[in-house]
Amino acid sequence: MSDQKVSFGSYAAIGFMLFALFFGAGNLIFPAQLGQESGTNLIPANLGFLITGVGLPLAGILAIAYSGSRNLQELASRVHPVYGIFFTALLYLTIGPFFAAPRTGTVAFEVGIAPFVAEESLQTGLLIFTLIFFAVTLLISLYPGKIVDNIGKILSPALVILLVALLVTVIVSPMGPIQEPQGSYEAEAFMTGFLEGYHTMDALASLVFGIIVINVIRALGVKSNRSITKVATKAGIIAIVLLGIIYVGISYIGATSTTVLGYFDNGGPVLSGAASHYFGILGSVLLAIMIILACLTTAVGLVVANAEYFHTLFPKISYKVLVVFFSLLTFTVANFGLTNIISYSIPILMFLYPLAIVLMILTFVSPLFRHAQLVYAATIGVTFLISIVDGLVALVDSLGIEMFGWLAPIVNFYDSILPLYSQGLGWLLPAVIVIVITGIIARVFNLPQAKQT
Repeated sequence: MSDQKVSFGSYAAIGFMLFALFFGAGNLIFPAQLGQESGTNLIPANLGFLITGVGLPLAGILAIAYSGSRNLQELASRVHPVYGIFFTALLYLTIGPFFAAPRTGTVAFEVGIAPFVAEESLQTGLLIFTLIFFAVTLLISLYPGKIVDNIGKILSPALVILLVALLVTVIVSPMGPIQEPQGSYEAEAFMTGFLEGYHTMDALASLVFGIIVINVIRALGVKSNRSITKVATKAGIIAIVLLGIIYVGISYIGATSTTVLGYFDNGGPVLSGAASHYFGILGSVLLAIMIILACLTTAVGLVVANAEYFHTLFPKISYKVLVVFFSLLTFTVANFGLTNIISYSIPILMFLYPLAIVLMILTFVSPLFRHAQLVYAATIGVTFLISIVDGLVALVDSLGIEMFGWLAPIVNFYDSILPLYSQGLGWLLPAVIVIVITGIIARVFNLPQAKQT
């Protein structure tokens, strides 16, 4: 059966849908903070951020399309079925109740409510707000329907219009001059921006969102993996261009804000401060309402996704029980505050991101080694040994404690032999070398293909 021809309108529709999936209100805070801290090094910092914050999410979508897998667990099971469950479950928890879902509530509070609350009452205000926010999330998640989709279709364009209006105003009349870079942005702006892009978690989410996009494409009459990948590529380019423009614009707002607003621990207050500066109380209130509703739709989507996935793993536990569990867990984590959530997410992201990136690379080159399981298992194994150490080092930094005695020699060893290790990319060259060596072995000995479950 031949594939149906896809019109430009369909490409655009899928592209805007993909943009809406990635465009969470939480992502707005990271380019704002990047702008504040990178200062005059804004351009190299943005280039690094766009690779991981925009490029990798597109690669994740294309990897799922190219693989022909039904879902992420099936793709990750090419390493081993147990690894498929482990990696998928950890990824869902990361973009769900551990970090991304609680962040929706804290971002909504930081941007929409905190500017109107006295500093000494912020913790109490966060508790009350997140209690209401995640109670509503729970109620909607128990009976998900068209309401979230309909709100999302209205909110995303409206929020983009407001941001564009804010950006144009900033370009015409900047709040102040761009200042000197801070911290690691002074000497390593590109790599710092690259690692900062991890915080969006969009590359991880893309491995989940990919199947949604593929199902939409298949509904248009496109059946072959090659054609699906082609459509996903064109639609994906539309989405990442929109995301890139938004990210660069918000980072510029952050860069020009420091002389007026000062520096913040996170990017949450930057947008609310800019809206108030240019549009007064009305701008702040309008931004607050839109951010809160946008965060709410994202929270519902993440709770529903986690409940549905873990219900497939544990069918004896009902969907509704899982919704209640994940809503309560998300509410609890949210009350650690936005800065703490961002800080403590770094270790798991330093661990997970290399594994996700390497899985994408393996997917694209898989035909070259005839999908041999040895290549998948060996490459992920080597990456795991490096990324787990990176995660532990980040955990030590986040906790502000001395490095474990047994960990220091491993770090020193990695730092001495692995190129780019100090920049957080020590896993890259070993992964490539293992792919080449095991790939040659797989072709010479005609090793069995990876199993999928």
